[in-house]
Amino acid sequence: MDDESYTRRRVLKVLGAGSMTGLAGCAGLTGGGGNGNESGSSSGSDEVEIPSLSSFRGSGALAEGRPAPGGTSIQDLPDLEGTLNLYIGGGEGGIYMEFVDMLQEIYPNFEVLPSSAGSASLAQTVVNEVKRGAPQADVFWSIDASSLSYVANNDAYEPLSDEVVSPVPESFRGSDNAWVGVAGRARSIPYNTNRLTEGDIPDKVMKFPDTDALRGNMGWAPTYGAFQSFVTAMRILEGREATRDWLVSMREAGTQRFSNEYVVSQQVADGALDAGFANHYYAMRVKNQRPDAPIDLAFTQGDAGALVNVAGALRIKGTQKDELVNNFVRHLLSSEAQEFFATVSFAYPMIEGVEPVGDLPTVDELSPPDIDLAKLSNLEPTLELMREAGVLG
Repeated sequence: MDDESYTRRRVLKVLGAGSMTGLAGCAGLTGGGGNGNESGSSSGSDEVEIPSLSSFRGSGALAEGRPAPGGTSIQDLPDLEGTLNLYIGGGEGGIYMEFVDMLQEIYPNFEVLPSSAGSASLAQTVVNEVKRGAPQADVFWSIDASSLSYVANNDAYEPLSDEVVSPVPESFRGSDNAWVGVAGRARSIPYNTNRLTEGDIPDKVMKFPDTDALRGNMGWAPTYGAFQSFVTAMRILEGREATRDWLVSMREAGTQRFSNEYVVSQQVADGALDAGFANHYYAMRVKNQRPDAPIDLAFTQGDAGALVNVAGALRIKGTQKDELVNNFVRHLLSSEAQEFFATVSFAYPMIEGVEPVGDLPTVDELSPPDIDLAKLSNLEPTLELMREAGVLG
């Protein structure tokens, strides 16, 4: 796609000057035959001005010089029209709402009424409301797959269409099209390139306590939710005793504790740590601000250390706005949206043709474990284990 703004009405006029057959064939792609208005009508009086690609792209070193994204552009999606009630998870929800605001600016007849809270709390709310027969929202946009799976497992969803979910790999969709990932995050090992090489990082996280190069020089953030999901995955994959032994061994090896994983990544870049445990995007934030910082990422293979989680969207059972919901989620998977998530929040794109930032491997080059992400919501046994291991303070 070109870095130019785009006015949909102008293109319709150009096509109209050609043949009516061509116009009819393209109506579904240009918005003339499939807007999100549940009444099926279209005002036909409002121009849709789609901003240039640069408006969707973040700033900084990692956003510069990127190739044009592939996938389906907003230009080629039906208009959004009508009112959408959105439950949106916290955390990254602030960034996601920036994109929602852009959609409302593009489509003058589209309005989103958001309610924001923690994803786990909203998942419970969705289930309770559906069980009472009184759903209050149309879409649940969660920051993690476990919350989405909780809603799906309680039969509080309606499947998204095949057309909506097909651009995303099956591993990042719920069964029965219950939900679809829109942005990914990977567990990783940020390391200082002045101190270590990628070859110094074992390909299995269980080997870390016995790796001399890492002893006493690593950092972690045990109170951080993503770290606890990682430990939960280890408990499921390796068993309770093996996970407890790993936590104790890492603690006894002098692993330093921090309040969050961004601080861990900064400490690595500053040389205060040789390596750490963190979601991948924290190192990307550091590199975007400090392109010459000596920090890079390593990834383990097929274990808890390689966990990939996703933010995703789900259609809530009982909504009367099926077409609008499907078209809204398609916009979240558009070229522009995926470029926005990749360059603003440094998330992993979910569609083919949109590159992750920097020199990150693509999501299909990662080796996440074979695990049901829904099980990551069972945190209490993990917290008990971490307290036993003496890593929660």
